[in-house]
Amino acid sequence: MRELLAETAARASTYLAGIGSRRVAPRAEEIARLEAFGGALPQAGSDPAEVLALLDDIGSQATMATAGGRYFGFVTGGTLPAALAANWLAGAWDQNAALSVMSPVAAKIEEIVLAWILDLLGLPSTCGAGFVTGTTMANFSALAAARTALLRRAGWNVEEDGLFAAPPIRIVVSEEVHVSLLKALSLLGFGRSHVTRVPTDGQGRMKPELLPRLDDRTVVCIQAGNVNTGAFDPAKEICSRAQEAKQRSQAQDSESKHGQEL
Repeated sequence: MRELLAETAARASTYLAGIGSRRVAPRAEEIARLEAFGGALPQAGSDPAEVLALLDDIGSQATMATAGGRYFGFVTGGTLPAALAANWLAGAWDQNAALSVMSPVAAKIEEIVLAWILDLLGLPSTCGAGFVTGTTMANFSALAAARTALLRRAGWNVEEDGLFAAPPIRIVVSEEVHVSLLKALSLLGFGRSHVTRVPTDGQGRMKPELLPRLDDRTVVCIQAGNVNTGAFDPAKEICSRAQEAKQRSQAQDSESKHGQEL
């Protein structure tokens, strides 16, 4: 194990040392060599050193140079040295972080990072938070929570009764909504096309003055960082409109309840 890890570190260091002078995208012949990874399913295990050599000698040549400073494709970038080193150590730890009793260190690190993120975003320390696998699941989790909250207000338990005959919920997005949010909507049963789209400006920001009339059955999805321009939807104005709709709904509910009592 010690020799294998030392060889891995050496190969990784060599790869990173040459990242600044190599092509950002691999050549066609380097991609074609990836066929060497295939073949019939092996009937026995392979020597770990041979596996490592195969991955490096063929795989490293077919990578995109995202770890370098000349890659400008998509919204990705190089890993910080501390993060890369910590990732290697985490791999050696091989922890299952499902429960604190299964990995005290993983649970503590997660607790600390979540608190830091709340502080960074200026959110109350009492807020709940959690880690997900990526953008789609982040949108999925947020929309699922919103769906539960809005239907609960309408007296509907979506976890128990599902969406059959549930009160309708309207979803409002921008014209430049990210595809991951639409995917999450489809997974939650809302549908990709069953949304109200709000026009955007030249930077892809939602125009708050063109929002439809909001109510207590509306979820407004705003975007913090357009993938093409980096622009943020005007959250302050949109949230103010949502708060006004909430207060209007509460006032109507109060009046209705008062009328029933009379």
